[in-house]
Amino acid sequence: MLSKLKELFRKFIDTASSMLTSREKLLNTVEEFKLELVSRDVAYEAAEDIANKLKALIEEGVVKDKRKLTNSLREILLTYFREAGSIDIEELARTKKPLKIVFMGVNGVGKTTTIAKVAVYFRDKGYRPLMIAADTFRAAAQEQLKKHSERTAIPVFTGKYGADPAAVAYDGVVYAYSRGFNILLIDTAGRMHTDVDLVNELRKIVRVVKPDLKILVVDALTGNDAIEQAKFFDEAVGVDGFIVTKFDAYEEGGVPLSLVYVSKKPILFIGVGQDYRDLKPFNPLEYVDKLLPAED
Repeated sequence: MLSKLKELFRKFIDTASSMLTSREKLLNTVEEFKLELVSRDVAYEAAEDIANKLKALIEEGVVKDKRKLTNSLREILLTYFREAGSIDIEELARTKKPLKIVFMGVNGVGKTTTIAKVAVYFRDKGYRPLMIAADTFRAAAQEQLKKHSERTAIPVFTGKYGADPAAVAYDGVVYAYSRGFNILLIDTAGRMHTDVDLVNELRKIVRVVKPDLKILVVDALTGNDAIEQAKFFDEAVGVDGFIVTKFDAYEEGGVPLSLVYVSKKPILFIGVGQDYRDLKPFNPLEYVDKLLPAED
């Protein structure tokens, strides 16, 4: 995973390190690096910011050797994740009773399977999760959650197809309160950017349920489209954080960096396989370490 962006960083460090005595050549190399970053799913605005910060450090005479160049670039990347903040989801689970999470995303990103993985994650930590199938739009959506329920033995609350999704979500919350569930994971219909009716439906679910978290699920393999999805959902409904699926198969590397730079919101989890326990809390330092190991 991340192999292509990692290789790009390695090549840039090696090339730039050989030009430290020529400021003009070094600045030209940074400009070329910016364009190559975009080819690795780094959003253009993020690539431009990285390049501008590097150029400023070069002009100030800060970048004197390979170690300084590497660590300066690492610090730029880490700053983006710090600016995006963090969400301690387990602390929320301890303080919110129950913790209500609405999951959003376009069709095909793995949202429903991700909900089941999050349910298993919380059950393993001693909580009582309930999956709520508020996607009454797509015929197979509730059946998918039922199958995950059968496989994981985690309950699912469903409504009738064609029913008001906000009403199903609300009824699911009431059901959960009366039966002692403390983690409520609410599925919503996958929607394309242009579907106004489905977006309004999602807004209604949020108004009715008043979730503690609105999580957008994106597929790493969709590259820059994941960034466009993040912009759209954040403007339409508001996004608190992300889960990035198919991370184990992702080679380009730039989606996590782009998400946090563009949205200023954190990544909570990454999907790293097909098993229900193949969901890992996202660690920004681990991500940067993989791309750009620190120089001692």
